[in-house]
Amino acid sequence: MADSDEEADTFQEQLGKELVDSPPVAWVSHDYSSQWIIVDPDEEADMAQKPSVGGTEREALEIIIGGGVGGYSPAPSPERRITGDPMHITKKWKGKDVCHYPGFKCATLPDQKVTALAAADFNGYGFSGKDLQLTDFLDKLFDLCIYHANSNNLTGQVPMDISTSRIRYLFELDISNNKHSGGFPSSVLQATNLTFLDIRYNYFSGPVPAEVFNLDLDVLFLNNNQFSQHLPKNLGSTPALYLTLANNKFSGPIPRSVGNARNLLEVLFLNNELEGCLPYEIGKLKKAVVFDVGGNKLTGPIPHSFACLEKMDRLNLAVNEFYGPVPEMVCDLPRLTNLSLSHNYFTQVGPQCMKLIKKKTLDVRMNCIRGLPGQRSAADCAAFFSKHRTCPNERSLTYIPCRKGGYSSSSMTSDQQSVAPAAAPITYDALKPHKHKLRF
Repeated sequence: MADSDEEADTFQEQLGKELVDSPPVAWVSHDYSSQWIIVDPDEEADMAQKPSVGGTEREALEIIIGGGVGGYSPAPSPERRITGDPMHITKKWKGKDVCHYPGFKCATLPDQKVTALAAADFNGYGFSGKDLQLTDFLDKLFDLCIYHANSNNLTGQVPMDISTSRIRYLFELDISNNKHSGGFPSSVLQATNLTFLDIRYNYFSGPVPAEVFNLDLDVLFLNNNQFSQHLPKNLGSTPALYLTLANNKFSGPIPRSVGNARNLLEVLFLNNELEGCLPYEIGKLKKAVVFDVGGNKLTGPIPHSFACLEKMDRLNLAVNEFYGPVPEMVCDLPRLTNLSLSHNYFTQVGPQCMKLIKKKTLDVRMNCIRGLPGQRSAADCAAFFSKHRTCPNERSLTYIPCRKGGYSSSSMTSDQQSVAPAAAPITYDALKPHKHKLRF
């Protein structure tokens, strides 16, 4: 396994060095080399003289294309042919050199020094066909590094065998905005070299295995499916920078382990069925710039630990059942450009929060704050507070892990400092089904 990991790292590093002068199919950069796919110019003359990909890869292309590829013509599986091609891409798939077909890129395998099919980028092609599936295609492209197929009409389940032992260099898998169905594609759990996994906008349902949060991913997009379960307790094990769980049916509380996800820059929990109080551990997400739990059934006061989120740019707690005073220290966060607390049951704001309301940075419409316009009716507020409400371990809600002594009153504010504005958020683009050129 160690040799396999070393080869994968070598291939990824080689791609970054060889392909730096050409536009990327995709690029995700964290502590990894940039992932670029293109053909080495010095090899192009040889490609006309020798096949660019192996026989098994040609068979895979033949099955999904449904016509002769480079002169290779086995009996295709008719139900897997691409019959809908609105951009006429497949008409350009002619000749023996698959490496020059639109949507395909090649690179040199480091261990065999031969040219191999390294990337398939079908983003936005709109391919369709009767029962057009990935089985016998993706799982037969053994040297693939990147597979992107946003906005097509692929159906069924993801192939069972896309493990690292079979497809050694698979770093990026994007099957978003298709018609895949069934349970979570558990085969991705064996693709341990993945750094980018995007399965949003499909029809996957049921639970998400806890093991997915152990994958060494930079990007994990699960939004806009039909997943339903309590969030796994090990959610905070993820090393991801960008995590979207939005628009599913996740329920239960946000696990306390979330505070262990120290790499998180942006996380979207919005529009699920999450319940319970927010854990103070959220305040440990020191790198986070976006935290969105809007549109759930969460309750309780805002934890004072949020005062530690000094890089926070967008904080959305709207459309829940939060209550109590809005902590001044939250309104005093130095980088906030959008704080949405509307449609809750907050009862009080202080001077710092009032400043944000006047600047239209803070939205507190439809709460229970006397003296402010656009609030809930007195009867609505009275009905809500007529029921006894409490959070487990309430003392933790006033704990501030980044402050000496750990506790303070809600009126305490931090020293404001002049800081540069945050970059535009990225994960909200993942809430658009056809969006595939994300700005990493």
